[in-house]
Amino acid sequence: MSSRGRPRTFSRDDALRSAMEIFWDKGFDNTSLADLTRVMGLNPPSLYAAFGSKAKLFLEAVDLYGRTDGAGIWEFLDEAPTAKEAIHDLLKRSAKNFTQWDEPRGCMVVLSAPQMEGGDAAVCDGLKVRRLEKQGALERRLARGVAEGDLPPTVDCEAIAAYVTSIQHGMSIHARDGAPRHVLLAIADCCAAGWDGMVATMRKAQG
Repeated sequence: MSSRGRPRTFSRDDALRSAMEIFWDKGFDNTSLADLTRVMGLNPPSLYAAFGSKAKLFLEAVDLYGRTDGAGIWEFLDEAPTAKEAIHDLLKRSAKNFTQWDEPRGCMVVLSAPQMEGGDAAVCDGLKVRRLEKQGALERRLARGVAEGDLPPTVDCEAIAAYVTSIQHGMSIHARDGAPRHVLLAIADCCAAGWDGMVATMRKAQG
């Protein structure tokens, strides 16, 4: 009698890694079930039994990315002595991470996102939560800068955190377009060069 379900050689970790790679390359919308079963070595029933749905598989792949290829960026945010140095270091680490492969890559969280209109709600919401978590980490680091006196108490931490996040997302798109590392590092340096003027300008709205 032939066995059903997953083959005996099935490795969930290897299958998830393969899914991560293809989602990263093609994005959520453009990755078909046929693509996934091909690279993962699973038939559709086995894929759904192991991961639940395409959306759940994708979000699990995103979390794997954060622990592996996407690591080494955010973990050091609290180590720099000032907020300015922390942001500069974050963007430099992003530049190096996004260009560490032979082929253009960038950040999976940014580049594999589906279109919001008509997109899978679980995926859109899951990615939004992950992006806002990073922006919140920036905001907390800036608030620490205010508490420690290296930023003025009137500075708009929320606005600056959103600005830095936008810069990093843009760097990811440049990386996917093939921008070399020195260009992305220059973007990080531009942000640092304009830091003092930005801080002086971005004051909390007085309501």
